[in-house]
Amino acid sequence: MPNRFDLPAGFRWGVSTAAYQIEGAVTEGGRGPSVWDVFAARPGAVRDGHTGAVACDHYHRYPEDIELMRGLGLDGYRFSLAWTRVQPTGAGPVNPAGLAFYDRLVDALLEAGITPLPTLFHWDLPQALEDRGGWLDRDTANRFADYTAIVADRLGDRVPAWITLNEPFVHMVYGYALGIHAPGHALMLDALPAAHHQLLAHGLAAAALRERGLEVMIANNLTPVRAASSSDADVAAAQAYDALHNRLFTDPLLLGRYPDLSAFGVADDLGGSVRDGDLKLIGATPLDGLGVNYYNPTRIAAPTDPGLPFSEAPIEGVPRTAFDWPVVPDGLRGLLVGLRDRYGAALPPVTITENGCSTAEDLDDTFRVDYLAGHLDALATAVAQGVDVRGYFTWSLLDNFEWAEGYHQRFGLVHVDFGTQRRTPRASYAWYRDLIAAHRARFAG
Repeated sequence: MPNRFDLPAGFRWGVSTAAYQIEGAVTEGGRGPSVWDVFAARPGAVRDGHTGAVACDHYHRYPEDIELMRGLGLDGYRFSLAWTRVQPTGAGPVNPAGLAFYDRLVDALLEAGITPLPTLFHWDLPQALEDRGGWLDRDTANRFADYTAIVADRLGDRVPAWITLNEPFVHMVYGYALGIHAPGHALMLDALPAAHHQLLAHGLAAAALRERGLEVMIANNLTPVRAASSSDADVAAAQAYDALHNRLFTDPLLLGRYPDLSAFGVADDLGGSVRDGDLKLIGATPLDGLGVNYYNPTRIAAPTDPGLPFSEAPIEGVPRTAFDWPVVPDGLRGLLVGLRDRYGAALPPVTITENGCSTAEDLDDTFRVDYLAGHLDALATAVAQGVDVRGYFTWSLLDNFEWAEGYHQRFGLVHVDFGTQRRTPRASYAWYRDLIAAHRARFAG
């Protein structure tokens, strides 16, 4: 069994964050309102009325945060750009102050020897575009392509690789189907056009990036799906869920087609949103890498609600995070091997773009250390089994605004006191720093 250090030379180590979760300064520097600003202001939308108005104040404190990254010895930093800092209404005039902020951030990262890996969209759609239909409106994909061209022209001379979308499945389901994230729609299967329009946006943005000689990635939230039993009903339900969660946002990119969603009563045109030529456009620009965000597997049983062809069953007998998510490190190995087996030569090199856990506030976070160690051991096993994995970016550098949970879930290697903004590295910070140093030392000289 390979240990956690059995990863190849040149393997990239990083951390991940997202703009609305850490930047704060939501009314500064010409930034316009996003769907999360509006959603978080709704009574009851976010636990205890928390908002991202201040968050980690990264907008002002990014030099301190980059020093924390330098202390870890990172190769890369995955962050997201706030679209409304660049274009306050999601279209039209560019906001110079917003671009200048990301100029400063990128330059400071490079000075620290850290490669920037920006994500163009991490769920904070400009509210002005949401008022016109958001991701249910096909034209949002065109606006996203324009925005991509703007930031690529400004930063592309220093930033070689870009992630177009973060977890489009989660954004569609939580934001458009269930209404528990911004923008707060509860449309169930009528949310599927938001899937297609996000993928269309990826295709248009990917073309814009490639035209400028830049590398293209996407970060998908993926989960190994287990049937609750070997019964035909449970197996069919698991297959249906796998098609929705994993294949809906991966098959079009790698195979040029949508998976079979007939179990949901949905045709190949996803409610009439797919037009001739769309799938060719979505997959026209090959991916240079696939970002995989992994947190836990999913156990699926036959439906109990007539509205869906599956039901979720609990995973028992395993540790659970403070978020009550089951901890199953080998699920990461199984997921990666499954991707390799499913897509074969069509699968590009993989980067783990998110993996981490929420724990209690204490600084001696043995639980997180064990979590990371277990998942890196599983990752090393997948590499030994032939999966091309190029890097690992843990979630997250800092405790942050955790969407509908507000500040109640703490994912950071670094503890943040949100009253004083004091940063205090946890034990997991030192552990990750030492792991990175040990890996480098193995190949030095």
